[in-house]
Amino acid sequence: LSPGAKMGCFTFIKVMMILFNLAIFLGGGTLLGVGIWVSLDGDSFLDIFGALSSSVLQVVNVSYFLIVIGAILLVIGFLGCCGAQKESKCLLMMFFSVVLIIFIAEVAAAVVALVYTGLAETLLTAVVTPLLKEKYGMDENFSHIWNVTMSEVHCCGLNNYTDFTDSPWYKEEGTYPGPCLVRGLLPFACPHLCDCLPQGCFDQILKEIKTNAGVVGGVAAGIAALEIAAMAVSMYLYCQLDQK
Repeated sequence: LSPGAKMGCFTFIKVMMILFNLAIFLGGGTLLGVGIWVSLDGDSFLDIFGALSSSVLQVVNVSYFLIVIGAILLVIGFLGCCGAQKESKCLLMMFFSVVLIIFIAEVAAAVVALVYTGLAETLLTAVVTPLLKEKYGMDENFSHIWNVTMSEVHCCGLNNYTDFTDSPWYKEEGTYPGPCLVRGLLPFACPHLCDCLPQGCFDQILKEIKTNAGVVGGVAAGIAALEIAAMAVSMYLYCQLDQK
């Protein structure tokens, strides 16, 4: 290519890099804002986006998840946008390094999720079950999130209904949460003796993920492709700056 064509290609890729990372920056800011909103007013968020409660995000504190993801996207968007705009080799290398670390972490998490599903269940049980026994019936937001989740997913607790034994709700009401009870519901013909749903939310969510494995895999592959493309573009700009 002639020097003019190379310069034109460099300028085009630079502009695309800036626009792409500006979108990431704005998206990160939005997620961060939503995460702060959820942490401050979780009830109104669930009232508006109740359908999302069937996702795995409702098993953990969705506000912390959104805040962490939003902050990471803000950092990535800032480094990529400013690095391309200012033609800074330092910022471009930092952008490449952050995306590479995230990519490696995602691959490692995917391998662990595929190979060590039982370990994931054990870790979740060790973290979530004590929270259910400690906070369900006492923390209004926490209880509301779990009520909506169990109603949408048709499950009870993380593992089963015994997760609520000795919880503040059980001690006060002498029974298990309403969404767990199946009296009069025909779809569940063989409940436990306590008339509670036999299936825990972890198994139900895992079943949903396996049912939609193609969609989940497609989304994961798309994200991985974008990350690889972002790293390739940042390295292209980095190398071209040496020749300018």
